[in-house]
Amino acid sequence: MTELDGIIAGGGLVGLTLALALHRKGIKARVYESVKEIKPLGVGINLLPHSIQNLAKLGLLEEIEKVAIKTSSLTYYAEDGKLIWREPRGLEAGYDVPQFSIHRGDFHMILLNAARERLGAENILTGHHFSSFEQDDTGVTAHFTDRDTGEGRATVRGDFLVGADGINSSLRKIFYPHEGPPHYSGQMLWRGVTEMEPYLDGRSMFMAGHNDLKLVAYPIRAESAKRGKSYINWIAERRIPSDLAERQADWNETGLLDEFKPYFKDWDLGWLDINRLYDNALSIHKFPMVDRDPLPKWSFGRVTLMGDAAHAMYPNGSNGVSQGVLDAMTVADILENADNIETALNDYDDARREVTARISLANRQTGPELVMQMVKDQCPGTCGETHTCIPQEVLEEVATAYKKLAGFDKQTLKMTA
Repeated sequence: MTELDGIIAGGGLVGLTLALALHRKGIKARVYESVKEIKPLGVGINLLPHSIQNLAKLGLLEEIEKVAIKTSSLTYYAEDGKLIWREPRGLEAGYDVPQFSIHRGDFHMILLNAARERLGAENILTGHHFSSFEQDDTGVTAHFTDRDTGEGRATVRGDFLVGADGINSSLRKIFYPHEGPPHYSGQMLWRGVTEMEPYLDGRSMFMAGHNDLKLVAYPIRAESAKRGKSYINWIAERRIPSDLAERQADWNETGLLDEFKPYFKDWDLGWLDINRLYDNALSIHKFPMVDRDPLPKWSFGRVTLMGDAAHAMYPNGSNGVSQGVLDAMTVADILENADNIETALNDYDDARREVTARISLANRQTGPELVMQMVKDQCPGTCGETHTCIPQEVLEEVATAYKKLAGFDKQTLKMTA
C-alpha cells in the first residue's frame, strides 16, 4: 500500500496518542481539535499497566515519570473506615511497568508536546471542529468549522478518518443520529484537588463507601511529593436521581461544598481528615457519571470511532483512558501492514469493540468497586477493624476478574509485551 495519510478529529488524550502511534508506524496524520487553545485542564486520571506498556513503546515513559505518582496500592474501605480489601499495584504488584496517577492536564501536555515535535506543529490544528465528511473509493473528505461561529475552517482529504472527539462525538452522531444524550448513572460526581500532607505512604489510591455515597482519592503530582506534600485528586460521589440534559456531560461545571460535604459528616477514616480535604480544595468540578450504550459497529468504510467517541464508560475501574490508548495502538498496528483500509478498520473494530462493550457493562455494575457494596449489603455489623464478612478469596476473585476483563492482569501483559 502507498504511504497513508490519516485525519484525526479530536486532539484530546486519545487523538494525540493515536497520532503518535501512527507516526511510530510511518503513517502520516493530522489532528484537528475544536478548541482554539489546548490547555492543561481537568483533574486526576489513572494510567494502568496495560496503557503504560504501550505508552513506553511511544517513548513517553520518562516524561510521565517526571510528573506523575507511581501508584503503590489500591485499598477499599467501608464508610466506617474499616478495611475491606487491599492490593498492591504496578511495580509493587510485580508488574514490569508502573501504574501511574497523573493530572490529566499534565498528561495532555506531554502528548501535545511530543506530537508537535514528531509530527510538526503544522499538523496539530486547533479551532477546527469536525462537522461532516464524504468518502469514496480513494479517500475521505472531512469538513471543519469554527465551533463558535459555524463558519467553515477547512476541507481536507485523507486516506482514512478517525473520530476521537469524545463522549458527545460529532462523528458518532452522524452514524447514530437518533441515539440521544449520554446515559446517566444516577450518580453525581464532585471532583477536586487539594494539596496537603500525605496520607498512608503518599502513593496510595483508596475508595471508601458504597454505591450511594463514595469517596475516591489518590495523589497525582511528583512535584508536590518532592516538597513533602501530596497533591490529592479526589472524587466525592452521591446518588441523585435526575433527568439530565446532554450538555451536563461536561465535567467543567463548578461544584459547591454544600452539595456533597454534609453527607460525609459522620465519616472517620482516621488517617485522613476528610473535612480538610474538601475545605482546602483548589478547585471543584461537578459532573454526572454518564456513559453511552455499546454500539453494534464503529467502522464504516474508511471512517471509524475511538476512545470515548466509541465507548464512553463510567470511571469505575479507572480504566477509560487506558482503553483509549489500547484503541490507538491497535489500529496503528493493524494499519501498518494493511492491504486495504476498509478491511483494516473492520479488523480494528473486531479487535476492540466487543471487549470494550464488556468493560462498559461491567462498569455499570460498579466494576471492581463491587466489593464495597457487597460489604454494605452483607455485613452483620460484627466485624472488627477489618471487614471479615466477605471471604478474602471472594474479594480477590472480584479484583482478578476485572483485571482479566480489562486486559491488565499480569499474564495477559506478559503475553503482549
